[in-house]
Amino acid sequence: MKAMVTGATGFVGVALSARLTASAYRIVPAVRNKSGLLHEVVVGNLNVSTDWRSALADCDTVVHLAARVHVMADPAKDPLALYRETNTEATLNLAHQAANAGVKRFVFVSTIKVNGEGREAPYREIDVPVPEDAYAISKWEAEQGLRRIAQETGLEVVILRPPLVYGQGVKANFLHLMKTVHKGWPLPLGAIHNKRSLLYLGNFIDAIQLCVEHPAAAGQTFLLDDGKAVSTPDLVRAVAHAMGRPARLLPMPVGVLRLAGGLLGKREAVERLTGSLFVDSSAIRTRLGWTPPFSMAAGLAATVAALA
Repeated sequence: MKAMVTGATGFVGVALSARLTASAYRIVPAVRNKSGLLHEVVVGNLNVSTDWRSALADCDTVVHLAARVHVMADPAKDPLALYRETNTEATLNLAHQAANAGVKRFVFVSTIKVNGEGREAPYREIDVPVPEDAYAISKWEAEQGLRRIAQETGLEVVILRPPLVYGQGVKANFLHLMKTVHKGWPLPLGAIHNKRSLLYLGNFIDAIQLCVEHPAAAGQTFLLDDGKAVSTPDLVRAVAHAMGRPARLLPMPVGVLRLAGGLLGKREAVERLTGSLFVDSSAIRTRLGWTPPFSMAAGLAATVAALA
């Protein structure tokens, strides 16, 4: 099979392209700027006018990873317009051109934030979406547009909503957490009692490949995770264990953490640490027979090893 992968130079795209290539796929990396990848096609910026025709030629499948990613405290004057340009309008433009080019399947990587920002019960595919920020709204609007295109053209659309993805090469907050644990600095997170779903990169690309190939994936939306939710303190302990270091946790009251987060302009970051956001991923397990090939312990061990 021939598959076009957008976002092929990114955290997930590099790993997915390697996995599919090893499975005898012919990969066409669609990139914004020349990067030196084999068989890459430069498409420029992603918007409603992007010309995908060269990249889509003879492709059976599209895996659409590229996006304007979520940014906490986005400084843009109109962030929703910018997110819509890349995540909604460019996605639907690509899907229309894919359908016209004869592509059979379109796998779209959305976000669990479409379901909401967290609650004390697991999210499921059947829940009414409650996207709150500009990033999540743009992804939800893309999902709705893709379903319309699927009905009009017969394009097989599969939508995946991952939670936080970690693995070799992870950056941002997860990398900061690992570095803090590695340095042995105490963290005031010991009094948190929450549930957070995570997804190891190896499990994610395994699920993506299954959704590319499995006939029953067509037309479905799936939530993904490693198989169990963890509290923030348990995650710190697991990271520390993978590093062979002690977990230094102080029992700071959650109310104090949230107050400090508000005063320091870090409210969203603190809420991610203290609040619950977890999923029920039984749908993909039941419908497609998927089981994550890696445990969270194995995923963390591989992630930590990449830091050395």
